[in-house]
Amino acid sequence: MIFDAHCDVLMKLWLNRSLSFYDSKKLHVTLQSLILTKSKVQCFAIYIPEHVPEEVRFTAALEMIDLFFEKIIARFPNMKFVQTKADIDALSEHEIGAMLTLEGCEAVGKNLVKLKTLLRLGVVSVGLTWNWANSVADGAWEERGAGLTHFGKEVVRQLNEMKRWTDVSHLSERAFWDVIEIAQFPIASHSNAHFLCGHPRNLRDEQIQALIKKDGVIGITFVPYFLTEKPKQAILTDVLRHLEHICSIGGARHVGFGSDFDGAEETTVGLENARCYENLINELQKRYSETEVERFLFRNFYERLPQ
Repeated sequence: MIFDAHCDVLMKLWLNRSLSFYDSKKLHVTLQSLILTKSKVQCFAIYIPEHVPEEVRFTAALEMIDLFFEKIIARFPNMKFVQTKADIDALSEHEIGAMLTLEGCEAVGKNLVKLKTLLRLGVVSVGLTWNWANSVADGAWEERGAGLTHFGKEVVRQLNEMKRWTDVSHLSERAFWDVIEIAQFPIASHSNAHFLCGHPRNLRDEQIQALIKKDGVIGITFVPYFLTEKPKQAILTDVLRHLEHICSIGGARHVGFGSDFDGAEETTVGLENARCYENLINELQKRYSETEVERFLFRNFYERLPQ
């Protein structure tokens, strides 16, 4: 079984309403690919592109949620909306869980009611920023490198109260440490090891270990720029290098995968789309026990669902 903590299918469906989730060649993740790889849970991120005006971002988020229910859940009976472990446990053998997440609080602005509305509509995990600053915190590319704002701390406390994941992927380092202080359910949905690739989006060893101490999970992403200093040469074994490194510093029970399929046009050789999870599984089985492989692919994220 596969639990993939991050993809950007909703953004693509929102930008191009003619795309079919069933089998579109323009999507990395499709229903066909999820069935082929026997995926069990796919997280669908609500990401508002930078060009969208601030005053309509919340509406755009609602439209993506509507697309999620209309073009994925309602159209395909084997795709089931899930929010909790109990929901996942209730899935039949041939059903696939679809989970809503938020990538960046740009849609929320400075309005806690908007955040609570998205959570009540089923968002399970909230990434606080994309790469730049917003009303919650600074992102990984913001030169200032500031931490959580006063409003940002209110956001994290709200996530604690409603028992939702606080996603630290994309945060500045200072904001990361602010989150670690107050978040009860921190994760990194799609981040890699800075030790192996010095991209500002990646996590340093001390950050990974802090997540481990908070019983969080790190989802290794397949985006070439976060895997190697030579992204045009990224291959599947680069993913395995990041996995091995996180395991070597105590993360064997705290690491999974957050592919970021459909979030970048560039792909890693051997992991060009969700069908290629089979390639990853084959390589994992050569190197790890069945129990370990199950943990990496599914159980480590599943077990940390806070509800």
